Amino acid sequence: MTTAYDFTATDIDGQPRSLEDWRGKVLLVVNVASKCGFTPQYTGLEALQRSYADRGFAVLGFPCDQFGHQEPGDEADIKNFCSLTYDVTFPMFAKVDVNGDAAHPLWKWLKDEKGGLLGFDAIKWNFTKFLVGRDGKVIKRYAPTDKPESIAADIEAALG
Repeated sequence: MTTAYDFTATDIDGQPRSLEDWRGKVLLVVNVASKCGFTPQYTGLEALQRSYADRGFAVLGFPCDQFGHQEPGDEADIKNFCSLTYDVTFPMFAKVDVNGDAAHPLWKWLKDEKGGLLGFDAIKWNFTKFLVGRDGKVIKRYAPTDKPESIAADIEAALG
């Protein structure tokens, strides 16, 4: 059986990272963008990271430029923006596609595990979120409009 820990992704600094590094943690996997109407959610995502990290939780941010060219910069630009604007401390990855033939395998798997509304599995916009349990299985999918603070109760439940 496949779990989130079976995937590898390139981090924001260009290094391959196995999600195995987060085995046993509760994860919130999010496609992010710097120029999106939902970009202020970085504040809430970072608050979740700081609130729950010591209990075995991590946000994993995956920049994506597939929606309205809302992530135009390169990885250095993205890292700088996240650090200076939102003081992001959670792990960030290199830009990925989340839809289409070139979609990152992790994102293909996430969509297969928890489809969207009305059977529409494609990611509709940036800041779609997937909550992954300690066992590496997807618990729930959240829409871009779901604010990070509204997910706290689900994170608490997953942390046990």
